Amino acid sequence: MFASPVETDIAPSGTLLGLLQRGRGDGALHALAAPRPEAVAALERCVLHDPRRDWQLEHRSLYYARLYVELRAGLAAVEAHLFHPEDGLAGDGLSAADVPEDRTGLALSVLGHLVSYGDQEALGLLRRYAATGANWRWALDELAVRDDDSALRDLGPAILARFPHTDEGRAALGRTVRDAYEPRPWRIWAEDPDRPEQGERIAGAREDGDFGRWRRQLRSPGPRPGWGVAAVLDWVRDGYDEEPRIWREAPAARCLAAVTTPEDRPVLLEAARTGGPAVRAAALRHLAEREETAALGLLEAAADDPEPELAASAVASFARMLGPGALSQARRWAERTDLLGSAASAVLARRGDSGDAPAVLAALRRTVRLRGTDAEELYPLVEGAGRLTLRAAAPVLRHIYRETASSHLRGRTAVALEATDPFFAAGFAVECLWDCEEDTREVAARAATSGDARVAERLRRLATDPAERDGVQTAVRGRLGGV
Repeated sequence: MFASPVETDIAPSGTLLGLLQRGRGDGALHALAAPRPEAVAALERCVLHDPRRDWQLEHRSLYYARLYVELRAGLAAVEAHLFHPEDGLAGDGLSAADVPEDRTGLALSVLGHLVSYGDQEALGLLRRYAATGANWRWALDELAVRDDDSALRDLGPAILARFPHTDEGRAALGRTVRDAYEPRPWRIWAEDPDRPEQGERIAGAREDGDFGRWRRQLRSPGPRPGWGVAAVLDWVRDGYDEEPRIWREAPAARCLAAVTTPEDRPVLLEAARTGGPAVRAAALRHLAEREETAALGLLEAAADDPEPELAASAVASFARMLGPGALSQARRWAERTDLLGSAASAVLARRGDSGDAPAVLAALRRTVRLRGTDAEELYPLVEGAGRLTLRAAAPVLRHIYRETASSHLRGRTAVALEATDPFFAAGFAVECLWDCEEDTREVAARAATSGDARVAERLRRLATDPAERDGVQTAVRGRLGGV
């Protein structure tokens, strides 16, 4: 009935490795029941080969750290991975952009959570890697929120030694201090009374960063006061003609919002109809943000254009429209099977009424059938199925829940299942208490049936876990009195 998942490095969902890679609660439960060597091997495979498609959206580190604790798994494999010679090939440390974070980032985050559980071996590995490893910034961020002042102070010389006393080194230090995610270590080093030279270097780096920002602002080739619509569109055209090409649609739309007058409407409509690709995109975005219904036909024409950037821009601009005209148009476009049809279906899922339920359900089934369970287009459709309480969507939602490699999408699917599936509380909601995503665990803490003996025990564990998130613990405390 449904399409198979796209070929990836993710194991099938019915295997222990596949469950752990997805971060599913059933993965943790199966790992605890499996032979320990098998479970540890699968866990290490996940930590050393990050299975996430987007580490900024998907969470695994706390999930894996808890399994390290419960399986009493050693850290020898993590240590070998972090200090493998391959790590030394990741760059000289001056540029964070040169370091492939996906190789070591997950392992370092797991160590950070293990430190929260009192693991001294994990703390030692983080300190050592911060001093010598390529992805030292990540390790330092983990230590910044967990280590004591004295230990962080001792790291200062090793970190600052990464930046030579050259123009390149000073510039890199300035960028690093300016962009530091956790400023605490840099403050400690700058205030170290035993190493005044550190404070001088860090203060100079901050001054250089401020001066560089001021200089870049002076050199900015962007719009100037007094520009009108024609000048903004010329600026867009110039960027498109440059090599490499610069697509200025978003900043141009902001500029147009500031300079456009009612008399400019015909000029913008003509630019959206006959301009070059970048000019059309900028004009269409501006018109869409102003809910200009006359632009709907132009958006459709641009979405069908062979220029892929223009077509994608037109679809995105239509998706930003919030007025009744866009909703009416979405009902006409929802049957299309291209990107514009997906955007129209998403509009119905987010803003449609009960009369749009059949179209949303059809789009959900069609997307899974044609694009699989990891398609980006599923996000609004899954949410729409829950918002519209589409009980007929429960089977396909269960399929998405089981098969998707995205824990972020699975979490949204769990919310939709809570609204549509009468069996959710006694089924998936129970395993969601062990899920890798905070939001999913929070849903489960509210919804999981108290008739399952595992639920009460798990809620009590979460209530006392020092690493658990506040939202989950609030939901847990709301349940504990009744289980």
